[in-house]
Amino acid sequence: MNRVVRYLLSIFICILIIVPLPSITSACSCAKLPTVEDGFQHSKAVFSGKVIDIKDKKTIQGYMSKSVLFEVSNTWKGVEQSQIMITTGQGGGDCGFDFKEGKEYLVYANDSTMYGAESLVSIICDRTNELNSSKEDLGILGQGKPPIEKVDLSGKQNVNPIYIWVLVFIVIGIFLTWIIRKKQ
Repeated sequence: MNRVVRYLLSIFICILIIVPLPSITSACSCAKLPTVEDGFQHSKAVFSGKVIDIKDKKTIQGYMSKSVLFEVSNTWKGVEQSQIMITTGQGGGDCGFDFKEGKEYLVYANDSTMYGAESLVSIICDRTNELNSSKEDLGILGQGKPPIEKVDLSGKQNVNPIYIWVLVFIVIGIFLTWIIRKKQ
């Protein structure tokens, strides 16, 4: 193989590695929301809080999701820290809840691998809703408790692993190109 062909082959391999992977999607369908009691019983975490940050995520498997950081105001189940991160989908058929930064919510969440790696997940099929629209839930749940452990999770939302893999493949491509050139 001549030098130009090897060089072009190396570039082609690097481009194939860098090209974005297709996203894996699935449709979402919820028959009806659970009752407050069922929602509480089947959730790992139930809390109210204000959204302070939202970051888009894409896993190496192609799952698109959002990492949502909350400042917790009250907790009923499974949350003791003053901040918590949950994962949800992007919306548009993937069951993702459309959280808005600065708004307060009553959140029902569970451990799930729905969006790639296991994390605490809240979706539109849960009873999650804006806090000011959750009067029925709050009437049944009663007074929540404030979180007992102060934490600061800002800046610690999951780094998108796809970028790490792209960087690794670029470095491998450069290394292979260097080896091929050195042999000539």
